Amino acid sequence: MGWATPVVAQLEHITNREATSALKTALEKGSRAAVDQLGKVNGFFGDTRVRIPLPESLQKAERTMHRLGMGKYADELVLTMNRAAEAAVPEAKQLFVDSVKKMSVQDAKGILTGGETSGTEYFKRTTTDQLRKRFLPIVKQSTAKVGLAQSYNQYAEHGVSLGLIRQEQANLDDYVTQKALDGLYFMVAEEEKKIRKDPVGSASNIIKKVFGALL
Repeated sequence: MGWATPVVAQLEHITNREATSALKTALEKGSRAAVDQLGKVNGFFGDTRVRIPLPESLQKAERTMHRLGMGKYADELVLTMNRAAEAAVPEAKQLFVDSVKKMSVQDAKGILTGGETSGTEYFKRTTTDQLRKRFLPIVKQSTAKVGLAQSYNQYAEHGVSLGLIRQEQANLDDYVTQKALDGLYFMVAEEEKKIRKDPVGSASNIIKKVFGALL
């Protein structure tokens, strides 16, 4: 999004250095809060907004298992998936910090004058591939403890060949990794929206000055 005239007028008294500094401070603050919120016990499992459900292909089986008194196996798998995501998310903290450090003035301008989650979109562009690589081994380690995860992968492969299961749900570790990323970026976006909505409530004077000018 370009620099809209009213926004330019409001930001005229704010230097590029101030604007970039404010944005970096805000994004570091928001991303750190998101990681801290999710990267703990029940960070995913205890929050219905990001809690990872069984893949659609297993949800029907889950209902059947509960009727047959085997619900604990499905419950164990859901818990394990969410615990895996909680274990992986702390890996994001340093990558977010590195991404912020590499941000250009042009990036900062685009984010400041963009939508309410344009900072989160910047993180998605710059960290998704690296985060996926870091999350996946941690997720695999966690789901390996549950034999049902391996059984699911074997079952899902047949489902894909028959057109019954989507490819992105065919491997449980890949599914959990993607859901962990989705949940993380969702939470970063929530933090970004809070800072934009109430910059005065932020602890940083530079955030108040720059984001306050955008209100």
